[in-house]
Amino acid sequence: MKRTIRSNISLIAVTVLFLWMKTYIVYKTSFNMDIENSLQEFILLINPLSFIMLVMGIGFFFKSDKARNRYLLGMSFFLSFLLYANVVFYRFFNDFITLPLLFQTSNFADLGNSVTEEFNVADILYFADVILLFLLLKFKPSFVKFRPMSKMNRRAYFLSAAALMFLNLGLAEVERPQLLTRTFDREMLVKNIGTFNYHLYDIFLQSKSSAQRALADGSELTEIENYADANYAEPNTELFGAAKGKNLIMVSVESTQAFVLNNTVNGQEITPFLNDFAKESLNFTNFYHQTGQGKTSDAEFLTENALYPLSRGAVFFTHSGNQFNSMAEKLEENGYFSNAMHANNKSFWNRDIMYDSIGYERFYNVNDYKVNEDNSVNWGMKDIPFFEQSAELMKTMPQPFYSKMITLTNHHPFYYDKEDQMIDEFNSSSGTLNRYFVTVRYTDEALKTFVEDLKKAGLYENSVIVLYGDHYGISENHNEAMSQYLGKEVTPYVSAELQKVPFMIHIPGVKGQEIDTVGGQVDVRPTLLHLLGVDTKGDIQFGQDLLSSEHESFAAFRDGRFVTENYVYAGDVCWDKKTGEQTDASYCAPYIEKAAAELNYSDRVIYGDLLRFYDPDAARKE
Repeated sequence: MKRTIRSNISLIAVTVLFLWMKTYIVYKTSFNMDIENSLQEFILLINPLSFIMLVMGIGFFFKSDKARNRYLLGMSFFLSFLLYANVVFYRFFNDFITLPLLFQTSNFADLGNSVTEEFNVADILYFADVILLFLLLKFKPSFVKFRPMSKMNRRAYFLSAAALMFLNLGLAEVERPQLLTRTFDREMLVKNIGTFNYHLYDIFLQSKSSAQRALADGSELTEIENYADANYAEPNTELFGAAKGKNLIMVSVESTQAFVLNNTVNGQEITPFLNDFAKESLNFTNFYHQTGQGKTSDAEFLTENALYPLSRGAVFFTHSGNQFNSMAEKLEENGYFSNAMHANNKSFWNRDIMYDSIGYERFYNVNDYKVNEDNSVNWGMKDIPFFEQSAELMKTMPQPFYSKMITLTNHHPFYYDKEDQMIDEFNSSSGTLNRYFVTVRYTDEALKTFVEDLKKAGLYENSVIVLYGDHYGISENHNEAMSQYLGKEVTPYVSAELQKVPFMIHIPGVKGQEIDTVGGQVDVRPTLLHLLGVDTKGDIQFGQDLLSSEHESFAAFRDGRFVTENYVYAGDVCWDKKTGEQTDASYCAPYIEKAAAELNYSDRVIYGDLLRFYDPDAARKE
């Protein structure tokens, strides 16, 4: 007589085993996580199991076989999809999904090729266990046996799951003390508590951050103001006001890293224009991007506000209603017409809302440009027509004006039209890196035509032109190909150094010079405002004037890494910049506290919306 499926401990065990083993295999094959010892490997192996046991164990309480089976299949699919979503996201961003990112749905339609580039047919294997489970439920093979489970056995099951969870947390704390307070290091969280528990913890953090604004009051500002005041660097007396009254044109050069400067591929110069432009500009050769998950929008946030981005999500989405004290507002107070220029959908990265909070008087978006199939590729309008049309718009602007411009062509996955190819692709296993050099070269040419157009329009001699790279273009997922190009291994030290991006300030009448002080995007606001003759003393900012003799050579990354004049802290190791080798941790120790303090203070300003309590006029009088 054929036996009916009941109670189903074996089915649940099979479901748990399938998902557990798949998760571990994904860890090992799809995420580039550095495992240093056997304890870390053991933690990685067990960390998904307790969560999976608890979630699937709910199936014991279904009285209906049909309802229970649907629950197990549905939950197996959901967790598999969540795991796969992280895989796809990791391929592009070398990072894990956070809850705020899931609400950035207005960006998804514009992601286009960047997302589809990360899919492949073999990805169906990520759901192989779900398919197999479905077949087991449908055909009920005789070799699968199902046994009833008593209340005592169910109790033992859940106690075992709980014990395993506490064991996991205990071992994780031994391996990584204060793990749950180091929330900027998502890879460390996933390595120690697992993907699924990480997402639960992320939900907790999101709830906590939402409560912070409601509970915040002005008293929290005192400590932060004191830190900002102590961190203030007096302007360079010779250069303060050197560009006073001039237009400010600031170009965010998409995905451009500094390693392409003064370099070649296949014997061909990658950035001939930028190489020449740097010689005529204040050229900062040790300048780093400091963005997080918000990428280009984070770079905008950093340069406008001298505040760090968040470790989770993008401030442009999560806190667009906050009060800010932006560079745009400071310049408007000094008679500037402030505007942003970006030939893309105005809602992408929530710019239409955030730009109001930043205080731009005008946003020139896709509706202000003539965009068609002939002048577009990849993410949208090509850089050359974008600059050509932008130069025409600038002719109509009241002067002095401040224009922030965002390029598009050199964006992942770096597709291009053949007629725009000026150099050959690199030859490596990474199509992304191979194409990258071609699109960088195109953007370099676009910048050249833009400067020529400014000269023709009579704007060049009365404008400060600032070029800065917004974030990396080549993630650590392409380290093997990068090693081939660089001719050396991409260690954590080399990877940190690859986060350098161009930062050039061209001022008519000011002689170009190379400046090697270590700095980052958080330093842009005070540096530019001081050049324009606007003092920033009393402002709540975490950057310093890069031209000041008091500037400290220091750049903190959002993930906790940092760079100083002599050392790099990366991969939890202190590296000597002279040798590129590991050195005594004590050399980096004093800066670990500084980096943590600045990131924490900045987070408190954003999460608590503390600038709503800030009176800049009162601060300047003190």
